[in-house]
Amino acid sequence: MNTIFKNIKGDRALWAVVALLALFSFLPVYSASSNLAYMYGDGSTLKFLIKHASHLFLGFAIIYGVHKMPYHYFKGLSLIMLPIVLLFLVYTLAQGTTIGGANASRWMRIPFVGIRFQTSTLANVVLMIYVARYLSRIKDKVVTFKETILPLWVPVFLVVGLILPANFSTTAIIFSMVLMLCFLGGYPWKYLLMIIGSGIVGLILFIAIGRAIPGPIQVKIQTWENRVTNYWNDDKSNKEANYQSERAKIAIASGGIVGVGAGKSVMKNLLPQSSSDFIYAIIVEEYGLVGALSLLFLYLLLLFRLVIVAHKADTIFGKLLAVGVGLPIIFQALINMAVAVELFPVTGQTLPLISSGGTSIWMTCLAIGIVLSVSAKREEIVEQQEKEENPLAVLSEAL
Repeated sequence: MNTIFKNIKGDRALWAVVALLALFSFLPVYSASSNLAYMYGDGSTLKFLIKHASHLFLGFAIIYGVHKMPYHYFKGLSLIMLPIVLLFLVYTLAQGTTIGGANASRWMRIPFVGIRFQTSTLANVVLMIYVARYLSRIKDKVVTFKETILPLWVPVFLVVGLILPANFSTTAIIFSMVLMLCFLGGYPWKYLLMIIGSGIVGLILFIAIGRAIPGPIQVKIQTWENRVTNYWNDDKSNKEANYQSERAKIAIASGGIVGVGAGKSVMKNLLPQSSSDFIYAIIVEEYGLVGALSLLFLYLLLLFRLVIVAHKADTIFGKLLAVGVGLPIIFQALINMAVAVELFPVTGQTLPLISSGGTSIWMTCLAIGIVLSVSAKREEIVEQQEKEENPLAVLSEAL
């Protein structure tokens, strides 16, 4: 055990928060998976628990392996991975898969392995690294909008444009995070306003063209419109459209202060996405306001540690990298919680490190590993400075 802790580098508080979230996830996932076991299995929830455990085990292996890499390596890797990600997105959009009889063009099935992979989550991480790299290069330089179009905005719009037909909420999150990272990186705000305007115009054109041409995109756009319309109109007569939101509200209302108890949720049997998109509602039902606020506190603590790591990073790239890959985790968590309590329309975003699902867990762990790599480099610099200031300590260690 001492050997393991000795080889773990980076922010220890960040490690602790991630470990707490992962450990806590077993309880709601095991409880909510009873619905999946009844619908798709033989009634046994054990295999779903083992599957979730294997996803987390691989996720922590990713964290460990990535945090050992010097973070400046990710500069070059982003240049290599971006074209590959674009090819993945094109392939995914072209072939997609069908899950439970429904179109799921956001997923790609890996040949010869049989594993489904959500390419947009990988694209999110790679794109944020790429943007951080570019912003670090132009920091403190006077740039024109024209010279940033090809190296910065063309890749951004290619990625979000390929994700948009299958997943509007993920597209919106990625685009928002890129804009926020550019703002924090010192990119001229007047150029950002031009990009926001271009994005809005592009979205309007996509919706107009998509609605005019019959096909899966038209159906997808209709689904987006229905979700927004049902959220704002709150039409109680449309029971089918409000099914998930209503069941989530019942679950939350049933939780009270301390909840009904672990594994005693009733709504988990009525919510189709009880172990993923609406798992927060099940958590509130079983653990009440205490559990809900505790989980929110952990995510806010994770945000606090991300800010600390970014602040202490030794380079501009390190600062932007930590914020770029770390902030979307918190943003996604807050959106998932907001959907569960009906502050936002249904988006289909999972709760990071809590919801079941391999791709979401693995890409979250990849992002955390990158943040820890930035933190580990800072620790290495501090240790080196201490050794230079105190050579006797180095000699005593050698002896």
